[in-house]
Amino acid sequence: MNAPVNQNGDFLIGPEYLPAPEWKFVPGTPQGAVSQFTLQSNDSKYYPGIAPDASGRVDPKNPKTMILKPHSRPWQRAVTVYIPAQYKSGTEAPLLVVHDGPKLGSPDMDFAHVLDNLINQHRVPAMIAIMLQNGGGDMQGSERGLEYDTVSGKFAEFVEHEVLPQVEARYHIKLTHDPDGRAAMGCSSGAAAAFTMAWFHPEWYHRVISYSGTFVNQQWPYNPASPDGAWNYHERLIASTKPKPIRVWMQVADRDLLNPNVMRDGMHDWVVANHRMAAVLEKKGYQYQYVFTLNTGHCAPKVRGQTLPEALEWVWQGYPFAQR
Repeated sequence: MNAPVNQNGDFLIGPEYLPAPEWKFVPGTPQGAVSQFTLQSNDSKYYPGIAPDASGRVDPKNPKTMILKPHSRPWQRAVTVYIPAQYKSGTEAPLLVVHDGPKLGSPDMDFAHVLDNLINQHRVPAMIAIMLQNGGGDMQGSERGLEYDTVSGKFAEFVEHEVLPQVEARYHIKLTHDPDGRAAMGCSSGAAAAFTMAWFHPEWYHRVISYSGTFVNQQWPYNPASPDGAWNYHERLIASTKPKPIRVWMQVADRDLLNPNVMRDGMHDWVVANHRMAAVLEKKGYQYQYVFTLNTGHCAPKVRGQTLPEALEWVWQGYPFAQR
């Protein structure tokens, strides 16, 4: 059983999980169109592309960061676009940005079925989903790490100015500029990136879904403005800032990650980080739902399989086209 879609707060589920029925193709349900295109690093003003030469080591002068020697590496990434059958040409559609999107040639049709079914049942708006592949790698000094773990507005600006205009131009669609009609979603560092997009640009995004969010100190290079990386959110940023109009659905597992690298800074426990995030969101009066899942690990597919449809329904609560 999942957390109720009409309630906020903290919930416990598991240890057994079943895939939600919304993942299945339902005959007679209007089917959205799924297609892909690619972006190249040589066309980007924001991210020319990097990769680490080798695994880094902790900076002996600053245990909160690592010494790395990244080099330039161009990237090509797929952008997978889902356009619902209900989209009306010329109108502005709500949108969902999904991090760690599929590779070129392997679109996620199962996720398209979820959207088809939820939209047809009037549980979410007829949104356009934009699934953006990451820039490569998975550590400090990698392109993915730079994009997702940096605590700044840069990645949201990249999406806003280099991704969304391409989607609109290629598919002759219009995307809403209303932040209440925009959501971001991800897992692990992609989840932290989703929250970061809304935190630094609440004029663009009001809704966030986070699975096993990396609200820990994975940021590189070191930034004195946020010296503890995404750990800063629950350490001081959220508590010291006037509440922002952000609605957050978040999950972490009882066997999630703990110190997966050489750093021993006390800021690499995913469970503690997410517990702290939920606590400070509650204290500051945010609309949030926090799901703690038993008998699972980091970004567990079985958790996503059971919870994602209702997570989407919860996060879109209050949006006019999502009403039953």
